[in-house]
Amino acid sequence: MKTIVVNLLFSISDQPALAEIADLGANGTRCLINLRPDAEEGAPGSKAEKRAAEDSGLNYRFIPVTVADLTEADVDAFRAALAESKGPVLAHCKSGMRALLLYVLVEVIDGRMALADVTAFGETHGFDLSPAVNWLQNRAGKSPRVKAFFDPRTWSVQYVVSDPATRRCAIIDPVLDYDEKSGQTSTENADRILAYIAAEGLTVEWILDTHPHADHFSAAFYLKQKTGAPSAIGDHVVEVQKLWKGFYNWPSLATDGSQWDRLFGDGETFSIGTLSARVMFSPGHTLASITYVIGDAAFVHDTLFMPDSGTARADFPGGSSEALYASISAILALPDETRLFTGHDYQPGGRHVRYESTVAQQKAQNPHLAGIDKAGFVELREARDRTLPMPKLILHALQVNVRGGRLPEPEDNGRRYLKIPLDALEGAVW
Repeated sequence: MKTIVVNLLFSISDQPALAEIADLGANGTRCLINLRPDAEEGAPGSKAEKRAAEDSGLNYRFIPVTVADLTEADVDAFRAALAESKGPVLAHCKSGMRALLLYVLVEVIDGRMALADVTAFGETHGFDLSPAVNWLQNRAGKSPRVKAFFDPRTWSVQYVVSDPATRRCAIIDPVLDYDEKSGQTSTENADRILAYIAAEGLTVEWILDTHPHADHFSAAFYLKQKTGAPSAIGDHVVEVQKLWKGFYNWPSLATDGSQWDRLFGDGETFSIGTLSARVMFSPGHTLASITYVIGDAAFVHDTLFMPDSGTARADFPGGSSEALYASISAILALPDETRLFTGHDYQPGGRHVRYESTVAQQKAQNPHLAGIDKAGFVELREARDRTLPMPKLILHALQVNVRGGRLPEPEDNGRRYLKIPLDALEGAVW
């Protein structure tokens, strides 16, 4: 193992042998960051490294990255690993180059290093960091700016999408915290979003939902009250309302979409500052799912996951694998460089949270799509869906989310109550 000391708290190296990892703790290292995908040639695998690291008393972080597919999520994960390290860190990849590159990206983004100093810094440590310079320059040119907020309880990704020119923004798919064991609700996630908006000096222009969610409560109504911004969703939400009105035996539920300020039809456009936004009707996961195409970015929520995670299930009431295939095909017809932002990440293999890909990456790398035609997709999707239990919050969440995130009204004792229908989803996997 060839180690390069960058400073007293951070070093980089090529691939350490497992025996060398076992000695790191005794030599003062407190955290080992592995940046190598398990499939990379010569990598011993994250599971073996994790065992060796933990046996040595080290904190271990698995952040598999490649330079070609590097995203903001990777940089955020690296920054968090450094902040949580509780002592000296050793980050490694195949040569050490990716480790130094990520370190530099964090330093420049956080204002501790100038972009003009990156090349010389790399040369001092024996590496060509021109890919870091290119990445930072490309990042500066991206529009919109996208800030993600991950909720580990529901594996959900929420977004603030902003126009750099006007500092106006939209909030997409915010989460209202809910603990089904205690019945407690909280606005922790939504308040985290509001704190970011205040710190960045942004003005909220829209609060947007992609569909009525089955695995978390929407914070759209809470944020509307806090910001005064209008809320919106796709116009097919009225079909979802009518469907679930029957499930809940809920005669008083308005099924005209009036719980939102605007219902978007397929192809409708709107603005966020100077940014042009367009709505694509994307059914399949639900009857009402839509995609927001904003600048060079598309917010697809459950329709597509990261390329290593496949696609959304299509077995909810009103779902359709054939419709889902058509929706995905329309998304993948966008330009190859379009950034795709998903609404959930389940961290396969224990990797860090990721949420951004491109159309080109999805077409080439997603195992549910690459080399698979419509018939093959439908067969794969329906076979997989037959094995999946319903989300644990589906019956809790839909009665809130078909009303735009409004909780049930308080009863005469001042408390709110959810209504859970029994045996409504017949045949669901336990």
